[in-house]
Amino acid sequence: MLKALDENKKAVGKSLKDLDVDKPFDVGLEYGCPARGAWNIVHTGFLIPESHQVFVCASNCLRGVVLTAAEMGTIGRFSTVTIRENNVLDGDMEKLLIDGVTSIINKLKHKPRAVLVYTSCIHHFMALDLDMCFKVLRKRFKNIRFTDCYMNPIMRKSGWTPDETMRRQLYSMLDNSKKKDNAINICGNNYSTDESSDLIRLIRKSKYKLRDITYCKTFDDYLEMGKSKYNVTYLPVAKKGMDVISEKLQQENIYIPISYDFDEIKTNLQILAKKLDVKDDNYDIQIKKAKDRLRKAKDIIKDTPIAIDYTFTPATISLAMLLLDFGFNVKKIFIDSITEKEKLIALKEKYSSKDIMLYPTVNVSMRVIDRKEKDRYLALGQKAAYFVGTNNFVNEVECGGHYGFDGIIKLSDNMIDAFNNEKDTATLIQKKGLGCDCLI
Repeated sequence: MLKALDENKKAVGKSLKDLDVDKPFDVGLEYGCPARGAWNIVHTGFLIPESHQVFVCASNCLRGVVLTAAEMGTIGRFSTVTIRENNVLDGDMEKLLIDGVTSIINKLKHKPRAVLVYTSCIHHFMALDLDMCFKVLRKRFKNIRFTDCYMNPIMRKSGWTPDETMRRQLYSMLDNSKKKDNAINICGNNYSTDESSDLIRLIRKSKYKLRDITYCKTFDDYLEMGKSKYNVTYLPVAKKGMDVISEKLQQENIYIPISYDFDEIKTNLQILAKKLDVKDDNYDIQIKKAKDRLRKAKDIIKDTPIAIDYTFTPATISLAMLLLDFGFNVKKIFIDSITEKEKLIALKEKYSSKDIMLYPTVNVSMRVIDRKEKDRYLALGQKAAYFVGTNNFVNEVECGGHYGFDGIIKLSDNMIDAFNNEKDTATLIQKKGLGCDCLI
């Protein structure tokens, strides 16, 4: 029997007290809200300089990625090969891919140094011999590097997710340099880490040169990353992929995950300092600055209800705990999967008496929930701003390049600014790839 979608509009959220941390939300028909600031695989792929992207997909699947490239002003670095019904029925999928990519490259006025070929779900359903396709392409174009990328939404719930795969493949064309130099890569990020961050300041104090794909202006700059001794990864979505790449390149991956817990931040920085043979900073000074700035923000924001979403930071629960510990009135958390299980258990034990609700942004009932809150909310993240209907929000995704105690200081200042100054939410959240360098 069909049910009206609005029948579940009040039941979609779960209170922190009643939340089952092992199975927080039901899985079913999904919805995507019109908050577009998070980067997609097109934005991320363009971080490789002098590269060209080729998407081999059905026409309906191509619509979104074509629009992304057009909005970025990068159509000149982007091409498509359309799969039609006859290709599926005739079984010539390999030929279509090889001939299509070959035709595109031959027609380009300026030959790229690298080509990222994106296949889709249908290729996996049809058991495409992808290895053979790339073998032929590499033989035809010996001066071009190829890598396999995937627009494969059927893998969103198991195995390697599309985002995890993209972060891995971003570094798949690096060579294993037998002679490593005194350099360290920051890997897996769409954004450059703030120069003022505790992480960057620590690296700058060391004897190691810093490399980052976001610094690369040429493909040769990109290839230099293969010579580095260490990789630093702090986004959870990049950890698995960088473990694989680091093993392949005989580099050591130092995983120091983003956190808003003072002790964890200090421990992470100490781990890196030891690897780089750098004397620790006096973290007590930075901790005091961060705490003072949080208290200042609390004095201004007072008991204004706060909503947080997972696109703002992958350490959503850690951030909620920090704000609650400093007296902020966190009321809503928008999160689709639980990656911080232990922290969520701790949050539940400490703050179950608080009236805190958690919502899955992809649940279809979120399409029809009431987005007109009677109280003015302060939102951290675009999706949170959309779902609570506020113009007071911090417009950042994926931590925005912030890290450590300096990141908490900037968070506090940004919260004050967002509280005092309204934004045009409806206009801002429709722009794809927030902060993408080549975005027009």
